[in-house]
Amino acid sequence: MLPEVNLILAFIILAWLLIITVLLIRIFTRYYKLTKGVTKKDLGAVLEKLIKENKLKNKEVKELLNRLEETEKEVAGHIQKIGLVRFNPFTDMGGNQSFALAVLDGKDSGIVISGLHSRDSTRLYTKLVKKGKPVKLAFSKEEKEAITQAQKQ
Repeated sequence: MLPEVNLILAFIILAWLLIITVLLIRIFTRYYKLTKGVTKKDLGAVLEKLIKENKLKNKEVKELLNRLEETEKEVAGHIQKIGLVRFNPFTDMGGNQSFALAVLDGKDSGIVISGLHSRDSTRLYTKLVKKGKPVKLAFSKEEKEAITQAQKQ
């Protein structure tokens, strides 16, 4: 029974050595590919250069992130959402020639322009919107619909 145990133990040791050998060959192959044509003095210079470049790139990335943050803040104040509703406010007129136009920024603030078309004239009205709510005057049904349409964008 003792020779069988020795044989199993020898097989396990042999397998372990084989695995370690394969791993070492891979490591050395990669190392030689990385350092091909580079002397010991050059390798230090290359590493220093890579470290400096890495620091520069990190600084550039931080600057770009700051600029992106500033741009995102600026863009929130630009026109981003538009909603248009056409309607007929008068029963004696044909067609939907009147309209409500909501023009909003990223914070749902802006204006609503309403145009009421009748046989004799067309009148335009504007109302301010702040965070989707009226500032002084209440919204009509069509103006609310235009704002809701714009907010969905």
